[in-house]
Amino acid sequence: MKKTDVDLSLLAPLFQRHRDDSWGLIPLLQEIQEAFGYVPPETIEPIAEAMGLFPSEVEGVITFYAGFSLEPKGKYVIRVCRGTACHVRGGRTILRFIKKELGLEEGRTDDDYRFTLETVACLGACFLAPAMMVNRTYYGRLAPGKIRSILAEYGGRGLDKEA
Repeated sequence: MKKTDVDLSLLAPLFQRHRDDSWGLIPLLQEIQEAFGYVPPETIEPIAEAMGLFPSEVEGVITFYAGFSLEPKGKYVIRVCRGTACHVRGGRTILRFIKKELGLEEGRTDDDYRFTLETVACLGACFLAPAMMVNRTYYGRLAPGKIRSILAEYGGRGLDKEA
């Protein structure tokens, strides 16, 4: 199944679970994103109908919260911290190194949907600066050699180069 193929039949049990929940939109969107890896745009109208909302309200919530995405993301989402502590301890260099290693720019996903590279204002792990996350796993006190090892764990390409 290609990333653009969306099985809308997967939505019915999710709708059922949140149907009577007046505050259920965000948990529903989280479950949809967990199931598909993103919130497919073609699910907005069925979500709105199931929740008794306008499609623009659903889309407004999706676009307001940075945790939701209307585009497919990679299996491994790498979030690089740009907070003050990380910046002071070399975060910009870390980001440049990761971009070079993966051949990705910020906000982009590679063609095989393995990696998505994002930056965030703060990961809340200042004591680990400079820090990044891969999905829900934190990595800190980063240096090029350590990053290379981390990326290799996730099947990164071109990681046999010398630092």
